[in-house]
Order: sequence, then C-alpha cells, then structure tokens
Amino acid sequence: MSKKGFTLIEVLIGLIFLAIGLLAIGALQVTSTRGNFFSNNLMQASYIAQDRLEFLKNSHLDGGALSNGNHPDGTVKVPDIPGGIVFTRSYNVTTIIDPNGNYLKIDYRVAWNDGVNHNLSFSTIRSQ
Repeated sequence: MSKKGFTLIEVLIGLIFLAIGLLAIGALQVTSTRGNFFSNNLMQASYIAQDRLEFLKNSHLDGGALSNGNHPDGTVKVPDIPGGIVFTRSYNVTTIIDPNGNYLKIDYRVAWNDGVNHNLSFSTIRSQ
C-alpha cells in the first residue's frame, strides 16, 4: 500500500523557493521605483533647461542675459515632485568669432540632488 502526497520536507523546500522568488520580485520593485523617480527628475530637468534655452535663444542680443561669462539663473522647485526637489539653473555664454560671422555658444546646466548629485547640460549656438 503506497500513500501518495507531499512530505513535510517537500513542502518546506517549495516554500523556500517561493520565498526566494518573492524576495527577488520585491528587489525588482524597489529598483523600478528608484528608476521611475530618477526618470521623472531627469524629465523635469530637461523641460526646465529646454524652456530656458529657448528663452535665451530668443532674447535680444543687447540685453545683459547674453553677455559673455557665467550666469546664475536661480532655482526652480517643481511642486508635483515628491520630496520637493530643487533644480539649480545656470548658463555660460561664449562668443565664437568665425570668418563667416560671429556666434554665441550658450551652455545651459541644471543640477539637482535627490540623495545623489545630478546635472544635465544642453548647448546651442546662436548667430549674432
């Protein structure tokens, strides 16, 4: 007479495999959440930088905003980001002298800290 079924050892081994699988899924969830948080901050920084870079590209050349040198551009706090990340903006203007015409090179930088220091830079060239 043979009895069919699972022994206690088999059940415990099955539970161990299940626990290891659930822990792996939990670790993936944490990694995914961190990635989404960073991605959201990166998208907001890109939007801030592109918006200000477009503003500078359309500014008058005789204004002080496009004078050569480094320029602080203040901070922005995006209200819909959890934790209230503060983005620090700055830009640098350099005159490029070329036989075909003079140009302004604008390098725009946005920095933030969400536990780790990050920064994002965009550059453009504008004719004078």
